[in-house]
Amino acid sequence: MRRRAFRVWLILAVVLVLPGLASSQAKEENLTLVINGRPGVAKVVQMNGRSFVEIDALARLVNGTLRFNGNQIALTIPASAPASATGASAAQPKPPAFSKEFLRASVEAMTSIRQWQSGLANDVQNGYPLPTDWISNSRTEAAKNLSLASVAASTDLDRSALKLLAAEFNDMQQLTDNILAATYAREYIPPDTMNNDPLNNRVLSCAHSLASIIASEKFVDDGTCY
Repeated sequence: MRRRAFRVWLILAVVLVLPGLASSQAKEENLTLVINGRPGVAKVVQMNGRSFVEIDALARLVNGTLRFNGNQIALTIPASAPASATGASAAQPKPPAFSKEFLRASVEAMTSIRQWQSGLANDVQNGYPLPTDWISNSRTEAAKNLSLASVAASTDLDRSALKLLAAEFNDMQQLTDNILAATYAREYIPPDTMNNDPLNNRVLSCAHSLASIIASEKFVDDGTCY
């Protein structure tokens, strides 16, 4: 017998009790049936206080398939993730992050500033004449790498860290200008000048803070760079 010759009805639940309905009466209605939050229209029969739905309509609503084999009817419903879990996952925003390009550029900028600072500190500590060409080259290299980091900054975290990196460069530049000014004025520069200089100590503290930020890839402004 062909499939459409069947009129098969599936009991969903005892959801309605109609007090005025006789046991021999049946009422057909096209109602909206909601399954897992997805509504669809299906013919529902209410009889003896119970609701029945045609199995063909049910299969269509759940994107399932029916197989008829003798006196057996097999309804296959495709598996799917719960709607609430899917919605929660889709709604969860991605955490803020640094861009890989900015991280690489920042390491280069920090390295050039660190070499600049350590070279200047070594000359002052040992009383060497300050090599102005070397200082100029160090300043130029650090400025170039800072510019590259600025170009690479593309996320909010990148731009936040860039402000600290720029503050580090400016402090190092001011520290160098102070030392050079004292040299040009023929002032005596004690060997421990750099160790006792608050600006130099801030350069070193900011360098540690930036290194921690880059290593952990988590932005924390502890105020040491200002």
